[in-house]
Amino acid sequence: MGTVDDYLESLAPADREPISHVFDVARATAPDLEQGTSYGMPALMYRGKALLAVMRTRKHIGVYPFSGRVPEVVADGLPEDARAAFDHDKGTIRFQPDRPLADDTIRAIVSARVAEIQDPSLRKS
Repeated sequence: MGTVDDYLESLAPADREPISHVFDVARATAPDLEQGTSYGMPALMYRGKALLAVMRTRKHIGVYPFSGRVPEVVADGLPEDARAAFDHDKGTIRFQPDRPLADDTIRAIVSARVAEIQDPSLRKS
C-alpha cells in the first residue's frame, strides 16, 4: 500500500469519499501513475514528478497540482457554473466535500499538469 492509500484510510468517511474520487478520476485520466510524496503530501506521481495531491484542511479540501499555472488555466477553460463550484489561487484549488469537483474539472486539472510534465516550457509564463 502506498502513501495515498494510507492517507485515505486515515480520513473520516465523509472526507474520504470526495478525496478518493479525485484520485480515482486522476488515475483513470493519466497512464502509469504511482504513489509517492511531494512537499510532505501523499501524491500521485507521473514520470517521477508530482502530479496531484488532495488533502483535507480545516476549512476545505485542497487539490494541489504542484503548479502555479494549472489552477488558472483550468478555471479559465471552464463554464461559469463549473467555475463557481470551487475557489482557486496560485497552486491550489479548493472545494467543499458537499460540493465536489466535477469529473471534467478533475480531468482538466490532470491533463494540464501532465502536459506541463511532458513539456516543461509550458510552466513558463
